[in-house]
Amino acid sequence: MKIIAISDTHISSGSIIDYLPEGLMKLMKTADIVIHTGDFITKQVYDELKAFCRLEAVHGNMDEMKLKILLPERKSIDVGGVKIGIVHEATLSINDTTGARYLAKEMDVDILIFGHIHKPLIEKSDVLLVCPGSPTSPRLSELSAVELVIQNREITGKVITFEGTRCSSIESMKDFHARSLKTPEK
Repeated sequence: MKIIAISDTHISSGSIIDYLPEGLMKLMKTADIVIHTGDFITKQVYDELKAFCRLEAVHGNMDEMKLKILLPERKSIDVGGVKIGIVHEATLSINDTTGARYLAKEMDVDILIFGHIHKPLIEKSDVLLVCPGSPTSPRLSELSAVELVIQNREITGKVITFEGTRCSSIESMKDFHARSLKTPEK
């Protein structure tokens, strides 16, 4: 089973085709399941994505009320004998995932997929924590999603990045490093 996990698409108007990277659209089309951890923003975007692929989703903090009524705050699914928890907010910081780990234990899942921090993360301890980042509005990262493959209860995964507008902080850091590495003129 191939799963593509995305989060925080933050599309407030228009079509997903106008905003999601072309490479991501191709991956989602070939996935067995697409998991979205919330912050679609509008029900129209949710409906379009649901018509495009097999979608499992929860609502995020920025989603309109129609989505908050339609979608749960958290859910669990079983994929090939592996229990997957889906939530929007599991941790406020990529530097401290303790809360996400405890939430995974509380939900009794093998994998917890969450969003909200807009930066990709895959962390393995006694549970697998996965944040796909954002394919449209990353923070201190590139446009991203996560691909998980589950086969015979074995899980492999990777962060996939896409071409497109990066977080302006990354561009600023690159510019700073390029300037600071230049040899001063004599």
